[in-house]
Amino acid sequence: MSVENEERSCNNTVEAEMPIAQNSSEIPCDCRKDTREKMLNDIKCFEFAVIELALYLDTHPKDEKALCLHNKYCKELKELKDRYQKIYGPLTITYPCNKWRWIEEPWPWEGENR
Repeated sequence: MSVENEERSCNNTVEAEMPIAQNSSEIPCDCRKDTREKMLNDIKCFEFAVIELALYLDTHPKDEKALCLHNKYCKELKELKDRYQKIYGPLTITYPCNKWRWIEEPWPWEGENR
């Protein structure tokens, strides 16, 4: 099966079969606290789905629906993480940036007011 055919077959079945979280492109990009928390929650949901699908695929490697869903969620997770990190700063130390943005904000235990 070619990559083009694989994508076509994925697009036909994945959307209606097993939705887990909203499409990451629907998440607004403003800097309200609830949006930040929602984005972090969506990242956690996608990470959980990607890991669980990978574990499932370890024992069911020929399940094309699961493979397509895994690929879709990996892509959406990457896009969501990129968008989050552009707005709020790095999620991990491996995110490329030119400064240590997390030291500019209060630590979670310090609250909003320093």
